[in-house]
Amino acid sequence: MPKITVITREGESRDVEAEDGLTLMEVIRDNGFDELLALCGGCCSCATCHVHVDPAYKEKVGEMGDDEDDLLESSDHRNEDSRLSCQIDVSDALEGLTVTIAAED
Repeated sequence: MPKITVITREGESRDVEAEDGLTLMEVIRDNGFDELLALCGGCCSCATCHVHVDPAYKEKVGEMGDDEDDLLESSDHRNEDSRLSCQIDVSDALEGLTVTIAAED
């Protein structure tokens, strides 16, 4: 199980254990970060699980799909490190990853 650091919108960080086979959104939500709304439950249809991924892990989290890219276009807080956490599968390759929950639109 990789350890992932989650930084809240207030700048507080907490390390969590991430179970392989889950999405990053599920890990964040299930560890009590209520500010990550994930309203669609991981269906890639709402962008309420928007996070900023440590640039050093860009290749490890995989390529962004077209649907994800389209959803993130509507965010005022999108940057080059933006991803939807529901589209990132947890694996051992993510050991040490840091993600910041994006500001709410």
